[in-house]
Amino acid sequence: MTAAINRFFVITFGLCLSLYSLADVKNSSGGFIDVNVYPYLSDVESDNTLTINIAAKLQHRFSYFSLTNLSNQDNADELEDTRGFYSEQNIRWQVSSTSPIDLTLQMNFRSGDDNDRHRLGFRWRLNNTSGLDTFFKRINLGWSVNFHVLQFDREDPNVWQMEHVFKLKFPYLSDRLYLAGFIDHTFNQDLPDDIPSSPMVGEAQLGFRVIENLYAVCESRVNEYRRADVNNIAVGVEYKLVW
Repeated sequence: MTAAINRFFVITFGLCLSLYSLADVKNSSGGFIDVNVYPYLSDVESDNTLTINIAAKLQHRFSYFSLTNLSNQDNADELEDTRGFYSEQNIRWQVSSTSPIDLTLQMNFRSGDDNDRHRLGFRWRLNNTSGLDTFFKRINLGWSVNFHVLQFDREDPNVWQMEHVFKLKFPYLSDRLYLAGFIDHTFNQDLPDDIPSSPMVGEAQLGFRVIENLYAVCESRVNEYRRADVNNIAVGVEYKLVW
């Protein structure tokens, strides 16, 4: 019951924020909502099969981004909820109108009890940095690194994370094609010996716009917290609304 209540809260919170942004476009510099459905998973059937991403640029140099993953749970009892979820809610504040640095708050919610996590840190947008921006523009790459330096949960307070986010376009091949994803590295966790000391979780999504707002997508996923089946391939479709 607790997991179901948490799920309801997270999804409702994200959707309310997105609807607010859509209704108040005059106070927003833009944003998007995309829904990804993955009917095919190559190796790990309990991986996420539905992902909802929401982003909005707000007033006073604030911005919002969230992702919510829904997945099948392993060995779920037939009488229990068989859907798991993981969500990140991010609030960011650009320190000045010309700065490539944002102060960040990330709130993590997931299935189960007593395992939510909140982080404070800063994000460095490399492709918006003077001296680097020309290079990144030339190769059509956007890249940022988020340093989650303070973590609040039941783990050791020295645990921290470095999160890379990237998007590469291919205008010389097609304006419809892109490669985007993330790479998370977590440090100082107390983990079993068969898990790497700084485990990585990452996704690389190759997408192609088929028609209007509809994309065909294929993701290569890596999760080093899994003791078996570290890699997984997901194939599906994405529908994206941009304002």
